[in-house]
Parts: sequence; C-alpha cells; structure tokens
Amino acid sequence: MKKTISIEGMNCGHCTASVEKALRAVPGVSDAKADLAAKEASVTLSDEVTDTALAAAVTGAGFKVKGIR
Repeated sequence: MKKTISIEGMNCGHCTASVEKALRAVPGVSDAKADLAAKEASVTLSDEVTDTALAAAVTGAGFKVKGIR
C-alpha cells in the first residue's frame, strides 16, 4: 500500500532527507521518498500504519502535515 503526505516547510535537500529518515523509522514503513518540488512524500507500507503515526513522524522532524491520501 502507498500513501502520499502533503508537507509544508521543506525548503532544501536536507529537509527532504529529514522527512525520509523520520518516515522510514515508523514501524510498517518499508520506504519513503520526499519530493521537494511537489512538497510531498510518498510512503510505501509493508504493514498497517495509521495516518496519525505518519503525521507524528513528519511533525517530529519539524514539518507540518497538510494532508494524507
């Protein structure tokens, strides 16, 4: 399963790396790829992960979640 997270506050490559690292640390996330231009991250899940857990990871890295689909 894949989810896309709209993120506010990413301004550089370091920001995307921080988001990817935070999301990959969530149990059940097998991969995460942040796109600076689109201001979103694509997450591949290997197990059930709540939107709340994904949002908490992004927020914990210092960014704002605008939506998850």
